[in-house]
Amino acid sequence: MFAPVRRSLALAASRGGRQILLSARNQRPLSIPRVRTAAYTTTPRLRQEAFHSQLGSAPPLPSAKSATQTPQTLTEKIVQRYSVGLAPGKTVKSGDYVTLAPHHCMTHDNSWPVAMKFMSIGASKIHNNRQVVMTLDHDVQNKSEANLKKYRQIEEFAGKHGVDFYPAGRGIGHQIMVEEGYAWPGTVTVASDSHSNMYGGVGCLGTPMVRTDAASIWATGRTWWQIPPIAKVTLTGILPPGVTGKDVIVALCGLFNNDDVLNHAIEFTGSEETLRSISVDDRLAIANMTTEWGALSGLFPIDSVLQQWLRAKATTAAMFNPEAAKGKFTHEKIDDLINNQLRADPGATYAKSLYLNLSTLSPFVAGPNSVKVATPLKDLEAQDIKLNKAYLVSCTNSRASDIAAAANVFREAAKDGVIPKVADGVKFYIAAASTLEQATAEEAGDWQVLLAAGAEALPSGCGPCIGLGTGLLEPGEVGISASNRNFKGRMGSTDAKAYLASPEVVAASALKGKIAGPGWYQKPEGVEKVIIGEGNGDVEHDKAISIEEALDKLIAQADSMIASAEKDFSGGEAAAEPAASEEETLTEILPGFPEKIEGEIVFCDADNINTDGIYPGKYTYQDNVTTEKMAEVCMENYDKEFGKAAKEGDILVSGFNFGCGSSREQAATAILAKKIPLVVSGSFGNIFSRNSINNALMGVEVPRLVERLRETFKADGEGNKMLTRRTGWKLVWDVRRSKVTVTEGEGGKEWSQKVGELPPNVQEIIARGGLEKWVKSQIEA
Repeated sequence: MFAPVRRSLALAASRGGRQILLSARNQRPLSIPRVRTAAYTTTPRLRQEAFHSQLGSAPPLPSAKSATQTPQTLTEKIVQRYSVGLAPGKTVKSGDYVTLAPHHCMTHDNSWPVAMKFMSIGASKIHNNRQVVMTLDHDVQNKSEANLKKYRQIEEFAGKHGVDFYPAGRGIGHQIMVEEGYAWPGTVTVASDSHSNMYGGVGCLGTPMVRTDAASIWATGRTWWQIPPIAKVTLTGILPPGVTGKDVIVALCGLFNNDDVLNHAIEFTGSEETLRSISVDDRLAIANMTTEWGALSGLFPIDSVLQQWLRAKATTAAMFNPEAAKGKFTHEKIDDLINNQLRADPGATYAKSLYLNLSTLSPFVAGPNSVKVATPLKDLEAQDIKLNKAYLVSCTNSRASDIAAAANVFREAAKDGVIPKVADGVKFYIAAASTLEQATAEEAGDWQVLLAAGAEALPSGCGPCIGLGTGLLEPGEVGISASNRNFKGRMGSTDAKAYLASPEVVAASALKGKIAGPGWYQKPEGVEKVIIGEGNGDVEHDKAISIEEALDKLIAQADSMIASAEKDFSGGEAAAEPAASEEETLTEILPGFPEKIEGEIVFCDADNINTDGIYPGKYTYQDNVTTEKMAEVCMENYDKEFGKAAKEGDILVSGFNFGCGSSREQAATAILAKKIPLVVSGSFGNIFSRNSINNALMGVEVPRLVERLRETFKADGEGNKMLTRRTGWKLVWDVRRSKVTVTEGEGGKEWSQKVGELPPNVQEIIARGGLEKWVKSQIEA
């Protein structure tokens, strides 16, 4: 019962009362106030559309600032605008569960599966058809009758409900959301795709949802979200010539590669001079790949660079297509945006702060087969890595500016006005992010230059980036792409190698037949290494921050002292507290829900096993895959022997950041198809956790177990390790006691550890067979 009091005291000190502490710390020691439980009341009845954390559980302390004065990050401010059911005066903060009513929700080729979920829960009318956007972009090269039928069904469904619809070949959904003004600065806009982060490049809080969430938004206009921890990434210096936004995000993924921002919301910031050196197209590329960095969003500020970009869009729209532009890009909307501009408050709380000095950055390349491996281009050039395929595709880097950069590589290499050809033995594939971007490139002559060089044009869509259609990597081949994801097997064979780089490096590599740059990089004088670190990149400012962190430790110590004082609190009511506390550690188990889950551990010894590894992308948009086939291909891109090693009833244990990558729900349902009831990892990717709950797969994080397994089953003397191993170890998860017990083999050591609670509301969703069936039961009730 004292926990709310402690939290309020700590919150008041760390957020609202920090200045009071600063002024008082030299006057007297921090004292512990006497706690009177009578001063606090119980939580009022919750509103139907609100989560518990949206409602204050206690009145504010007299010394704390009022809710409206609590400094907020830009993320928190945008979420505040799009949260519904908040208690009066409630200021949202990181960690809160909120009910979101997004500005827009986009679905793509998965629109028909979402529609089937929508109809299966008993919904018949989209709550707000202006909120929903449908695009066809993933499998646009597939002309099979099954795919064309699905596309027709999506178009007919959109027409029936009056939803904005963009057909196959019009462009990649995320690009359409930006260029058509759906992803508007200062709004929350979601999509059932992991690269929704891209909207942050235009100051829009974009974050991924899964198919079940999308169905909920269609039916109710709302969904749930927990505001993630928020990381501030300060960019200093300016981009040198020859360095692009792609180099920035590849470097960030590779240099901060220890899950530094896993499941965080990122806010990019920097001086006006620094931000002026980063164009909107570069920002879109950076924000897009914050997904690969492990983040749930990547938000740039609403600054003068963005405002100029918006003004140009509004002027162009007014001149050439005034009717279509109404309600999208208008100067009136931009005026309103500027007059009511959102920005982070001074003193806003961030979970962590990182910085990168752009002036020290050179061109970088990611890979092979991992975004966590980033190497300066010059080092790879020295290795003479031969190529088979090159790709200028995807929503990351195939806008007109990217196509122009690639074309300029060939123009500069031209002799006597003749455009040189792509190197012998290399295939170069190009696909614009949208037809509008391709038209711009054609007007500039850039598209024609690449075709003259021998590039093969593909329809505007995801294509090779998602492993669909023409030009996939064959076994033993090496490819370099301007796309966002190079996981093993994503762009073709699991026996191929994939690298990621900027458009100009991809073009130069295609021209030379090996990983190479165009020679545009101009190294600043005195730069010898990339300067990165924790903090803001300003020594004096970071020193001040360290003082604040020291004060936070004092607050934590005070919190601990209060807790100790509570234990010593005398009186009849308090005397019974130990027994009450013991009782509170038990989780209520719903009738019929198992109190314990147990099985033999099958260990997949790898970190960052992504959704492509769990469920291959080539099956993702096949809607008729049987449960038996899903079980057969489960984990095959990670280990082809997994299907033979894992058995029904096993408990799958893996390393850290399990389930990172795309938003495909089949990553969870394929494991269920394999009849594995529980996944244990050191940590989960957020999107996989969400999918697991929504599809009735249980998961629990036990880092200690991963460490013990790795200590016991080490690689052999040559560094080889078994990808999938039957361990002979047993695990029992006591759901009631929130505890796991591990027996390390027959007659081996046994140990236990407390884990996160599986509360009754989540039990109910799992017991019903997932969120879709739970929603249906609520509608029918």
